[in-house]
Amino acid sequence: RACEQNGIAVVVLDRPNPISGVTIEGPVLDLVYKSFVGLHSIPVRHGKTIGELAQQFRDEAFPKCRLWILPMKNWNRQMWFDQTGLPWIMPSPNMPTLETATVYPGMCLLEGTNISEGRGTTRPFEIFGAPFIDAEGLCSELNALNLPGIFFRENYFQPTFHKFAGELCGGAQIHVTDRNAFSPFRTGIEVIRCIRKLYPCQFAWKQPPYEYEYEKMPIEILLGGPLTEFFDD
Repeated sequence: RACEQNGIAVVVLDRPNPISGVTIEGPVLDLVYKSFVGLHSIPVRHGKTIGELAQQFRDEAFPKCRLWILPMKNWNRQMWFDQTGLPWIMPSPNMPTLETATVYPGMCLLEGTNISEGRGTTRPFEIFGAPFIDAEGLCSELNALNLPGIFFRENYFQPTFHKFAGELCGGAQIHVTDRNAFSPFRTGIEVIRCIRKLYPCQFAWKQPPYEYEYEKMPIEILLGGPLTEFFDD
């Protein structure tokens, strides 16, 4: 926006989508729920590269912006990041590995709840839970769903910061057994549904503010639409 307003060209060095460019999953953002974590109408898992996103955003929102995209070589849409030969560089302190990125499109939904998404551990978003959760019971319920490409292992952990810092939490660690069959967004939805079913009195939706938004529910910002499309509220 600033470049368009000031007549400055934008140059994008295209980079791979780390979890492949094939699968699209989750709802398209309803612009009523536009926020710091979602500004344009794309699905939760969009399957695009940085260059492709830049082209879409220019075409839809900034038509006067001069855009140059320097393309990649030797990349195809089926590639996962560990097939590129490139070193993994953390895009965020809580995105330490490709495994984190694989589960993130669904497990990030836990940020809109009072359930720990594993921040404060060495496996954020792969580990989740709360002090009131029985790990064995939760994993039994989740594994009974037979979600594709995934297994839930019972786990106990103590976050060093963020939700439940210093408290022992029961929960699960996600083990992705087939990443091409795995559906992270669906998995995140089912995890929340299962915890709500088992612990209706202890589970709670996080209240605003969240990511510079002071009115809308955090879970609706993360979903990109109304809560009632996915949960019975």
